[in-house]
Amino acid sequence: MMKRLTAAALAATLGFFAFSTTPAQAGDPYWQCVTFARMFSGIQIFGDAWTWWRQAVSKFRTGDAPETGSVLVFQPHGRMSAGHVAVVSDVLTDRVIRVTHANWGGSRGKVEENVTVVDVSSSGDWSRVKVWYNPINDLGTTVYPTYGFIYNGARDAFANGRQMAASAVAEDRAAN
Repeated sequence: MMKRLTAAALAATLGFFAFSTTPAQAGDPYWQCVTFARMFSGIQIFGDAWTWWRQAVSKFRTGDAPETGSVLVFQPHGRMSAGHVAVVSDVLTDRVIRVTHANWGGSRGKVEENVTVVDVSSSGDWSRVKVWYNPINDLGTTVYPTYGFIYNGARDAFANGRQMAASAVAEDRAAN
């Protein structure tokens, strides 16, 4: 619990400085997406963004449905050769979310809050997305391939919790 409070306080502090209306100064922090996503989400994965998916599969829950606090992992694409990661800040519909991320497009090295991301995949599985692009005040024209979402929590935590709850119910019924 203390880790989450510390991370939230740090994120709030970072957010205060990252969204300053003053021009960037030489001493301002330059945020990489992975450093920011790790601190903001609490998901402790290291390395280039595109490697997060492979690393997460054995350690964290992964899937193709957004959840607040999960990390959307972008595949390498075009000039984005190391991929990208973004933290889901809000789920608006089954095909529209908002993310908070760093070092994207027109905001190199800066943090952007609540950026709209739209699932444009034909099957609704978030494998292809478009991202809001501030310089044109609209969704960008590029379609980005993604791996999916990494959820904050151990890979088997949900299943283990369900099994423990079922055992407790069975024990209670046996005792009565």
